[in-house]
Order: sequence, then structure tokens, then C-alpha cells
Amino acid sequence: MKREEQRLIFELSRPGRSGGSLPENDVPEINVNELFSSDYIRKDEPELPEVSELQLIRHYTALSNRNFGVDSGFYPLGSCTMKYNPKVNEGIARMAGFAHIHPYQPESQVQGALQMMYELQDSLAAITGMNTVTLQSAAGAQGEWTGLMIIRAFHEANGDHQRTKVIVPDSAHGTNPASASVAGFDPVTVKTDERGLVDLEHLREVTGPDTAALMLTNPNTLGLFEEDIVEMAEIIHDAGGKLYYDGANSNAIMGKTSPGDMGFDVVHLNLHKTFTGPHGGGGPGSGPVGVKEELVPYLPKPLLVKDGEDYTWNYDRPEAIGRIKPFYGNFGINVRAYAYIRTMGPTGLHQVSENAVLNANYLMKRLEPYYDIPYQQYCKHEFVLSAKRQKKLGVRALDIAKRLLDYGYHPPTIYFPLNVEECMMIEPTETESKETLDEFADAMIAIAKEAEEEPDQVLEAPHETVISRLDETQAARKPILRYEKAKEEQ
Repeated sequence: MKREEQRLIFELSRPGRSGGSLPENDVPEINVNELFSSDYIRKDEPELPEVSELQLIRHYTALSNRNFGVDSGFYPLGSCTMKYNPKVNEGIARMAGFAHIHPYQPESQVQGALQMMYELQDSLAAITGMNTVTLQSAAGAQGEWTGLMIIRAFHEANGDHQRTKVIVPDSAHGTNPASASVAGFDPVTVKTDERGLVDLEHLREVTGPDTAALMLTNPNTLGLFEEDIVEMAEIIHDAGGKLYYDGANSNAIMGKTSPGDMGFDVVHLNLHKTFTGPHGGGGPGSGPVGVKEELVPYLPKPLLVKDGEDYTWNYDRPEAIGRIKPFYGNFGINVRAYAYIRTMGPTGLHQVSENAVLNANYLMKRLEPYYDIPYQQYCKHEFVLSAKRQKKLGVRALDIAKRLLDYGYHPPTIYFPLNVEECMMIEPTETESKETLDEFADAMIAIAKEAEEEPDQVLEAPHETVISRLDETQAARKPILRYEKAKEEQ
């Protein structure tokens, strides 16, 4: 790319230019030296760019055009459910009655918002097979921690202080063992068998009187349904433990089955995934937690309840684990999820899961002749490929991911789960058309052929992006976080 096409905002700066016009200051001047120590007062003016409003707009618009998102292209990021967010949900979340209220307004002034939250709780409870749901958790990982703290409070209330271990499959999301550790438990790994499912014999070996819970998502992180889930629940429950459901993969089972039917006691959901809140960029998120009846007393407070015709917050909950978030959850994402559920209805959510599973299996079968498929059974909403075949030619999963950028696609998740060599995890979601799936498959097939015939084309990718391949070790350990003048400018 030519230098003039990638000029940064600092390089456009010229003394005296301004991007705004402020009204005259009508506030009396204050002597800052009387308010602050001289150690905290600038000696020099900050070096800020001086540009016109038009230059500023063009600069940030150009940066936004370099971003990649679901609205601009196919985003098959396995485990993340990067599906389209219906714009009707965005409009509803911006309605004044939702967007312009404050969480600490008197309850009498926000009954509509409280009703929405209460009905969302009920809908999520019905979808998951739980008795009661709290919307407080602001993300999936916080939902995991919340659920584990509820389990911990339950065991402690029953005098089971020896229950210090949480069992986690070796294919689990990395947040599972991390959340267990933060909640004060010791994570214990259970192996995956040759089918890609939890090894029941090993589960029996690691389960005992010190087991607090088993953390699991079903379908699992390999995109496979845990066929022995009822027996797994019996193993854990017979030992006095609880089953925790990581809701990251709920997009595959809505309307088909529920965690409650499988025997789970605690569930968290990712509303920013399954229920189409905007996803990515570090937020926003929402991770509601649902529990079976015997765990309801330990849900965080306050809990939203209905008293007659009114909706109110119940703080009188002596066994609750406390409050886990300021205010009452990530309200804007909850509004979007509520709009999505009401728009889709039971039939629509059922169709979502069917289409998500259909799309994943179609894509897997199209790619099967060109990449290794470690698990041959039908997948659910996502599946894993292995680039072992390409690795023998000197091309790794990372190289394939980089090359996909040249074809205009966001790469799938790579090297996760860790128990699949040269892993690529692909989740097409239900929102993509067959044409899009075919175009993506064609790109993956073309890259597989490039790996055989002209591997340098893959090894040196990407070729078409603003920034070419980075030294990833250097970028991670010594990132350049501040603007540096170009050499010709110095």
C-alpha cells in the first residue's frame, strides 16, 4: 500500500487546524496550583494532532473499514458463535424507555424494564430447564464463577467442606479450570476417549467424596454430543457433587433438549452468543445463571421477583452469595436477547438449532476429502478439522488461517481444543446461506491444493491485508503501543 494511502492522524496534523468549535468558557477560571500538587500538573501542552473535522472523520472511517465483523463477512470462529445480530434487536435496545433509564430509578418508574427482565429470566429458565435465573453476570466467565460460588455455598451450608475439586474435561474451554481456581477449587482433568467424548472410566476414577462439581458443555468443545450424559450425571450425583453446564454451545440444542433434562444443576448462558447480542472486541457480554430448586437460595442478590402485579428487587436473601456486579446485569444485551427470543418464539429457536447443525455437517462433509477429520460421527453446531496432512508438506494450521485472510474470510479458531493436533475449529452458525458455505469451502479447498502445489503462497500469507504476517512472538512480548513517526518524517 502506498505511503499516502496509510497516513496516520499524527502525520496529517498541521499547527492551527481544529476539528471542532467550542463555546466561550463561562466558568470562572480556577488556579489549579491551589487544587493539585505540582507533581500532577503538566509543564507542557500535550502533543495532540491538530486536524480538521473532515480529516478526523475520514481517518476513523478508514480505520473502521479495516475492521472485520459479522456484518461484513463470514466469521466461522469455532466455540464463539459469531452469528448475525438482527438489527431489529438493536433498534429495540435503543428505545428511550430502555436506553434512557437509570438502574437506580425508583422501581415504580421502571416497571416496564423490570417486566422485561423478569420475562427474560422466565424464558431462559424454560429454555435451560432450570427453576430460577439471575441476569447479574456480565459475561460467560463471570457466569461460570457465579455458578461455582453457588455450588460452593451449597456444599458449605451442608457441611461438605471436603469438596474442594472440580472436574473439567481436557477439551473444555480454558475459562472452566480458571473459573474453578478463582472460586477456590482445585481443577481436576478428565480425559477424552477415542470418540471425542468424556472417558466414563476415567470420570469414575477421579470422582469421589472431594468432588464439588463436574463442569461440562454439551455438545462439547469438539462439537460432539456427550451421549453418556445421563450416566455421567448419575456418577457425579451419586458422589454428592453437582453438574455445571457451560452454555457456550447452547446454539446446538435449543428446542431439542435442555441442560435440565440432561441432569445439570447449574447453567450459565452467553446471551452475546446464542441470543445475538453484539459479540467481540472484549464486550459487551451477558452470562445469566440458572439453577435447580435446591440451589435457588444461593443465587446472588438482589433477585428480581414479581409481587402481585408489581416487579421488585428482593434483598432479603440471607444465604445468597452476595452481589456480583454493580446494578443488575448488562441491561442492553439483555434487551437484545429478550427481543430475539420473542421474535423467534419456540418454533424459531428450534429451527435455529436444526439449521446450525445442518450447516456444520454440510461444511464438514465438503472439506472431508481435503483435511483430516479426527472424529467421524455427525457433529452438532461446530466441528474440528486437523491440518496434519498439510503439516507433512510444511504448511500448518496457522499458515492456512493466514491465507484465508487473502480470500476475505475471518479464520476459524486454531490450535483449540488442545487435544487435536493442528486443530481448526469451525462454526458456521445457522445464519449463513448455502452459497456462503460453498464459497468458504471452495477457499479452504483451494488452500489445501496450494499447500501441495505452491506452499510458499500459503507460508508467506497474508498478501492482501494492510499488515503482512507479523512476528507473533515479538508482537506478543514486545508490542508497539504508541505512535512512532515514520523514518522519513523524523
